[in-house]
Amino acid sequence: MARLVGARYPHQYVADPIRLGNVTDVTDATFATEVVQKSQDVVVVVDLWAEWCGPCKTLGPILEKVINETASRAVLVKVDIENEQCREIAAAFRVQSIPAVFALSGGKIVDQFTGALPENEVRAWLEKLLPAASETPVDAGDEASLREALAVDSGKIEILAALGTLLVDEGRFDEAIELLAPVATKLEAIAPLSRARLGLRGIVVDDKVDLLLDQLLDQALEIPESKATFLEILDALGSSDPRYVTYRRRLATRLY
Repeated sequence: MARLVGARYPHQYVADPIRLGNVTDVTDATFATEVVQKSQDVVVVVDLWAEWCGPCKTLGPILEKVINETASRAVLVKVDIENEQCREIAAAFRVQSIPAVFALSGGKIVDQFTGALPENEVRAWLEKLLPAASETPVDAGDEASLREALAVDSGKIEILAALGTLLVDEGRFDEAIELLAPVATKLEAIAPLSRARLGLRGIVVDDKVDLLLDQLLDQALEIPESKATFLEILDALGSSDPRYVTYRRRLATRLY
């Protein structure tokens, strides 16, 4: 299995990667964070494609559908090999034909295929790479049982995220931040940690937050703090919320 950890990708400032649900567009500069690092937590599927490629356009929607069925056990990253900012990624994967799809876990390529496979074959290919879904969801537990579970396994992210969510729901924002800050980069911790940070500022993420999102979107290009708050609210909503995708697209339209 090929290891991509340590591949030479620049670390200069770049715009935030555009995420739509569990799908992210990446470049050479965001590859290390969005692919290599993230593959330590979930299976990352890399789709190398180009605008002129007919089979790529057939396969793309299939990959997105199958990935979004995995309940965040996998994410999809898209790499446009015609983009000048993606040249090093294409070289690292030694792409000779597209569409080319690679699955990474733990910083390593664990499987791959080329060509536009039908949906059932893509689903079967991915399912064999995924960890088993949890049979006992910890988010049903009360605080006492969650803390007892943490005493047994203090690093289990599902328990930490569930307890953090419980603390946020009770308005105990400082406690939630202290609990989740050490695992801030973990996918499961992003939403409750963002909710806690917003809660300290008096921002409640509920059905009425759309008005604030509209206001912040209007200011995002001129006021960095507004853009940061806008993105924090989207993280707090989580990728399963329809507003996450809608407002990400609206921001991308204005940026590009």
